[in-house]
Amino acid sequence: MGDHSAGLARFNAAPRAEAEAALLECCGSHRWALRMAAHRPFPDLDALLAASDEAGYDLSPTDIAEALAEETAPCLHHAAPRAAHLALQAAHAAYESRFGHVFVISPDAHRPSQHVDQVLAGIRARLAHDPDEERAVTVDEMRRLARERIIELVTDEGLMRGSDRSAPFGML
Repeated sequence: MGDHSAGLARFNAAPRAEAEAALLECCGSHRWALRMAAHRPFPDLDALLAASDEAGYDLSPTDIAEALAEETAPCLHHAAPRAAHLALQAAHAAYESRFGHVFVISPDAHRPSQHVDQVLAGIRARLAHDPDEERAVTVDEMRRLARERIIELVTDEGLMRGSDRSAPFGML
């Protein structure tokens, strides 16, 4: 994961309100962000990520709904082909109609050029889930996203500037 010690030290030393605001950009649940900020200082990135996972597992249905309300649907770069935009919009609309919230997926280690295919395949596969199964998958994806955003948060470039949840996927 690289050396994040300087960024982690700044995160640990940040005023509580600033840390909470930055954490809300990682996961939109206020209870999650408050809990994470209250448990500082973290000795290393692994401990911070473990705490994030633990707090994520403890989210109530209300916390999950709050966090989902803060998420934005993955979007395409403006220069992507119109057909790709239309396919993604239709898939998102079908998902939101079925489950009542935005589709959440972690981009993981996929190259930006693969993100569109990953999202479309993910939506298509997950539309077959029953609501309980999809809720569990969504919560897992939210935890993974929070981890990725935390790692970005404690890098020198990302520290305390927040994440851009609506950042477009790479061009096709």
